[in-house]
Amino acid sequence: MKMKYHIMAVAAAVVALSSCSGNILDREPLDIISDAQVYKDQKLADDKLTLAYTKMSVMLNECPRIRNPKETTSWYTETDDWNGPFIVNELADESVSNWIKAHSSTAKSTGITNSGGILEWWENAYEVNRVLNEFIEGLSTSNLPESYRTERSAEARFLRAFNYFFMVKRYGGVPLILKAQLTSDPSSELYAKRNSEKDVYDFILSEMDAILPDLPDRAKTELGRPSKGAALALKARAALYAGSIAQYGKVQLDGLLGMDASTANSYYQQCYDACQQLMKDGEYSLYNADANKVTNFKNVFLKKNNSEVIMMIQHDATQRTTSGGNGWIWDFFQCPHPQAWGAGNQNAPYLEMAEEFEHTDGTSGKLDENTLNSRLWTTDELWANKDPRFFATIWTQNTSWKGGLVDFHNGILLPDGTIKTTGSYEGIAAGGDQYVDHSYGTGFGVMKYLDESHDNKGERETSSTDYIIFRYAEVLLNYAEAAYELGKTDDALNAINQIRERAGIAKLTSITREQIRHERKVELAFEGHRYWDLRRWRIATSVIPVNRSGLRYVLDYNTRKYKIMILKNYDGVAAPIFDEKNYYMPITATRISNNPSLVENPGY
Repeated sequence: MKMKYHIMAVAAAVVALSSCSGNILDREPLDIISDAQVYKDQKLADDKLTLAYTKMSVMLNECPRIRNPKETTSWYTETDDWNGPFIVNELADESVSNWIKAHSSTAKSTGITNSGGILEWWENAYEVNRVLNEFIEGLSTSNLPESYRTERSAEARFLRAFNYFFMVKRYGGVPLILKAQLTSDPSSELYAKRNSEKDVYDFILSEMDAILPDLPDRAKTELGRPSKGAALALKARAALYAGSIAQYGKVQLDGLLGMDASTANSYYQQCYDACQQLMKDGEYSLYNADANKVTNFKNVFLKKNNSEVIMMIQHDATQRTTSGGNGWIWDFFQCPHPQAWGAGNQNAPYLEMAEEFEHTDGTSGKLDENTLNSRLWTTDELWANKDPRFFATIWTQNTSWKGGLVDFHNGILLPDGTIKTTGSYEGIAAGGDQYVDHSYGTGFGVMKYLDESHDNKGERETSSTDYIIFRYAEVLLNYAEAAYELGKTDDALNAINQIRERAGIAKLTSITREQIRHERKVELAFEGHRYWDLRRWRIATSVIPVNRSGLRYVLDYNTRKYKIMILKNYDGVAAPIFDEKNYYMPITATRISNNPSLVENPGY
């Protein structure tokens, strides 16, 4: 018997896909609708596909909600998208989260445990894939126009493959379920075994090859939907991950995890070829429209549908939870004052992250503690000749914001040499006006994606800034890494220098693996890449378990300069934990109990 579906209201959808006729997701709520009806009407079929987008929060979040993703009784609902981006930044070596520290600190202090939890993507994934499988099967027998069926089927296959990419990078091999299961299906299908990690990556790559001819070019794509460029970008990203796993990982569980090292170059070649094809197509380029390099890099993330954006999730300026809009919450939670809750600064970058940004001449950006202690500083002196991306990515003391200057200072250095930390001295406040101090603020905040014109004194989910899923700079970085591993160092150097030239810093004359990784860390900072990079390179066990630092600015009363103090062991005495087993997340006892055909990952 054919199932019926209750198609959810899509006015509050996570993903916004616009067209000349208006937002494709601006649909009226539907009643109970049968299969037969759905695939006779393009509007209904589109609404069915929209259901997959609305449930695929991982596209934005990198993880489901901290609380139950089905919860609808609070603002931690299925359409609330603030948790994931902050958590994945903190679990890497980029920043510490202020408000949700109690949630993410568990994973940092214990590692990933056999109960799973944070960053999980399993039940949600298969729920989305069921919708997509039903959609693909429904279209295959539909009488709707062939051109429509071809393009929408390719779109659904893209989403399904993208979904499996998020699963495989978490769990290794997972069951590949490519049909809508029915209760009448054999138990071997209902209780599917895990495919190998190689199977899943090969599926993703082959799907991108298969659907590429059926997806539209950039100019003909409704914004937010996948294009040919998005398919190539996903293929490149997935192939790069597969190459890394083959090169640096190890084969376990009879091949369910890992891939033979001999396959690494074939995956790198697929990444290289996909990037090269996308680059030669000429549809995308590094955004480089503004003369000021700081402004230019900011606008990569603020100018909608610019030349660099391959695929994005669109947002509007309307509050989601109260007004049915599709606003984003990033501005509200990351901004400096003024802010409605007197807070902001959700991700506080570590000093070490700030130091990753070089000087414009290519010299190291690392601060020398002895030099810092030798005198007082202005912030212009402290950050002189810094990579322009630093100022576009991070805010700190005296950063210009909304007609004023961000004030992070904590303490005032009195004429007698003592530091006053409360109240004021001769009319000068001992502390700045930001919701941070040396006990939980690192001296930095995240500037990337922040729109200075946005009003953060009102409702929280009203940012209209789009979230970028794929952009051209990542393609160049993927290309550089794959090229280097294939021995094509000239190609790698050229790609990296394109990024550095756009940034406004000195080009390199030669290239190493570490320089490529460094450039990736800086260019893609706070975009959700770093944590997964550390995992696929198999260096998370040495990089993550490190005590990191912050900066404290103490204002000198006499000179109005700053005494700079490094806050060591910022997160506490115990360093974060990332165990060898954590390169794969647990399948968990609950899932294995529900499906005895599953096998747990090693160490759990």
